[in-house]
Amino acid sequence: MTEPIHQELAYEADPDTIYETLISAKDFSEFTGAPAEIDAREGGAFSCFGGQIIGRIIELVPGERIVQAWRVAGWAEGDYSIVRFSFTKLDSGTRLTLDHSGFPDGSGEHLEGGWPKMYWDPLRRYLA
Repeated sequence: MTEPIHQELAYEADPDTIYETLISAKDFSEFTGAPAEIDAREGGAFSCFGGQIIGRIIELVPGERIVQAWRVAGWAEGDYSIVRFSFTKLDSGTRLTLDHSGFPDGSGEHLEGGWPKMYWDPLRRYLA
């Protein structure tokens, strides 16, 4: 079993702003610079980075949590991982916690490095 990915980051924006940015197709496309389609409801499908990442939204708790069945388009048919974004209010912003588990063996190193490059750094610039 592959070790899950756990990352924690602090942002100056409030939890609701970060939550909305991650579930809005328009905002997601703007901060990543890549096409995204997101049906922002539980059970809704999403496609990010021009279809490189696809999946379904499992749970939405506004300003607190987003849980997704998440996969790279090149993975074997039916292989999905679980991505959980959690948002905790801080005195001056938000702690964003990512927990990513259940991905195929051999994917962890690439995925772990991809989160900062594709999500966290562009999100920080977008929210500045």
